[in-house]
Amino acid sequence: MSFDEALHTVLNEACSYGKELVGLLQAQGRVLDETIVADRDFPPFNRATKDGIAIRFDIFTSSKTVFNPKGVAQAGSPQLKLDSGASCIEVMTGAIVPKDADTVIMYEHIHQENGMFLIDKPIKKGQNIHYQASDVSKNEALLYPGTMIGPAEIGLLATVGKSKVWVKKLPKVAVVATGNELVAVSQNPEHHQIRTSNSHTLVTLLKDACIDGESYHLKDEASIIQENLKGLLTQYDVLVLSGGVSKGKYDFLPDAFAALGIEKLFHRVRQRPGKPFWFGKHHDSSTLVFSFPGNPVSTYVNYHLYFVPWLNKTLGMKTPSFTVLLEESMENSTDLTLFKGVTAVMRQGSIYVKSLPTSGSGDLLSLSKADGFVRLNPKETMTAGMEVPFLRTKRIM
Repeated sequence: MSFDEALHTVLNEACSYGKELVGLLQAQGRVLDETIVADRDFPPFNRATKDGIAIRFDIFTSSKTVFNPKGVAQAGSPQLKLDSGASCIEVMTGAIVPKDADTVIMYEHIHQENGMFLIDKPIKKGQNIHYQASDVSKNEALLYPGTMIGPAEIGLLATVGKSKVWVKKLPKVAVVATGNELVAVSQNPEHHQIRTSNSHTLVTLLKDACIDGESYHLKDEASIIQENLKGLLTQYDVLVLSGGVSKGKYDFLPDAFAALGIEKLFHRVRQRPGKPFWFGKHHDSSTLVFSFPGNPVSTYVNYHLYFVPWLNKTLGMKTPSFTVLLEESMENSTDLTLFKGVTAVMRQGSIYVKSLPTSGSGDLLSLSKADGFVRLNPKETMTAGMEVPFLRTKRIM
């Protein structure tokens, strides 16, 4: 199957997992699933935007007009009333403009003589006042379902009194690594062993998506794999596996999937890295199975190519697309869609990339240096300066 066909197949399996009510501070990074409306006008009163004095504009006749202070309006205090005549009330930023006042003059534009205030600069009626409901009126919609909740949205939700908020429910995900060669990170591996890394990478990637993935390690024994997967299919919405789907004698996963009633939607994609990718769906539980090749780069790239767009569509979000400019020519002489690791630099508002030397899909060091991957179609040659599709995996400053 081609890469585009494979991605289309994965996206067709996007589904809703419902919604849940979470606390305000737990909503960071989640997707809103309700319409948020203003519970009052914003601002809820005529608000002073400068420290100074509040007056009636029609009292001011010339720079010789003297204003007699009659009190101080502090932010958070009840509204004061301005006396008739040439009086004023000192106001602090954020305070309610006193009743019958219509203009605020900042301290920098006035001076005081014998306890009275005189105005030094020209003024305009209504200056330095943020009028009630000038931003938002009560019951006006502020946020809609499908909005990603970030710090600004958290502040807005707090402003309208939403201590709890409905968000789209995330799938429950298990991360499964297979292989007798894998040992715990804390363990000293024998010469023939390696420490588990893909599971930690996947769990961390899921955490960035606000998903608390649970990790499992299965030995390369057909009966153990099948028995454990049987239990996981009843507990999780999605299984993300690493390893065990190539053509080796100990790659037992495809047979285990078939025995457990997991429909194979495809196995093997015309792409590099990540060619042996297996994707399917369990008939009874509807659990989706993303079974990635065991090489670290293959797992990492396929997660971004397939799982991220699937999750975005499941949550009603669009997956952003990026393009970059090549600093050097690149060639794909194969009949596979090639995803080539690159480093990126920002110059004059554009992102330029150059290829990253690598020893292959097991090269963890190059993976840690890559800012993303450019896509080269089969038999495609791209020359320096050309614009190419870019899979961004890191934030580029």
